[in-house]
Amino acid sequence: MRRFAPLALSAAALITTLVQAAPAVAAGSVPGGGHPAGGHRTEVLELVARQTQTTFIDHGDPGTSQGDELVLAGDLLRGPALFGRFGEVCTLTRVGPEPDSFDQQCVGTLTLPGGDLTLQGLVSVTAAGPGEVTVAITGGTGRYRTAHGVIEAVNTSDTETRLILRIIL
Repeated sequence: MRRFAPLALSAAALITTLVQAAPAVAAGSVPGGGHPAGGHRTEVLELVARQTQTTFIDHGDPGTSQGDELVLAGDLLRGPALFGRFGEVCTLTRVGPEPDSFDQQCVGTLTLPGGDLTLQGLVSVTAAGPGEVTVAITGGTGRYRTAHGVIEAVNTSDTETRLILRIIL
């Protein structure tokens, strides 16, 4: 059985990047410059999460089993520049029934200029990998104190994940 594979926001989990070229970055309000109902505005950021530390904690039965944890930390890049950092913990909640498949509950924090964003989500992984992952933005601090929304993540390598943050403020 495959060992618990590293994921960033995975992103998160985390929780990572277009390795050769810096991603385009978009930031602004909803299309047309207006605000959705309720007076909120949506900010979109494209970032890269690059893992710098990863620890797998094998609880219970040896190998991939329920309760195992993956602890991740790293940098957030906007283009080639350092933009922030992240920390995430993913816990295996289900293993199988297919070989090399599992679910993991991921909780993390993105530290950005002006405040933090928190995230949470259930990520399903198969032998082919996690594929595209969407997790919830569950809150924040500072300029993000009213934040909610989603983070879409696609792993581009073993250590990098492309993130699209759709932050509703």
